[in-house]
Formats: sequence, structure tokens, C-alpha cells
Amino acid sequence: MKKKLSIKGVVLVFIVMYVGYLLIQQQVTMSRQKKQLQEYTIQLQKKKEEQKTLQDEVELSKTDKYIEKLAREILGLVKEGETPVMNNKN
Repeated sequence: MKKKLSIKGVVLVFIVMYVGYLLIQQQVTMSRQKKQLQEYTIQLQKKKEEQKTLQDEVELSKTDKYIEKLAREILGLVKEGETPVMNNKN
């Protein structure tokens, strides 16, 4: 004898299948969001490092040593008693 599936049984099977589908979808979504969060965390760390480098450069640019270096390189200035050396490569 075959048992007939009742309407309650069919509905129950569909409900179980739907809940299973929802759980799988949630896991897929959570996995995707976790990966995206990791990528954003890496990007944030890189930006923090870049910001630190830029802040260090700003602090360095305020020192007399840096200003002297720029004056020597860009303007070609020399200290008293020094002999300027010209580079003819350019």
C-alpha cells in the first residue's frame, strides 16, 4: 500500500525546503560580506600607513635640515666656504 502525501505533508516539505534555501542564502551572503570586510580592512590599513608616511613627510618638511636640503638641490645654494660642483648630465 502506498501512502498518499497529505496536503499537510506537502506543505511541510515545502516549508523545510524554503527554510533550507534561506539558510544557504544567508551563509552565502555572510561569506561574501566577510570577504568584503577583509578587503576593506586591508585597504584601511594601507591608507593608515600612507597617512603616517605623509604625516612624517610634513613633520620632516618643517625641519631646518630639510629646508637646507631643498635649497641645495633645487636652488643650487652652497654654504660659505663650500665649492659648488656642477652636474652637466642634464
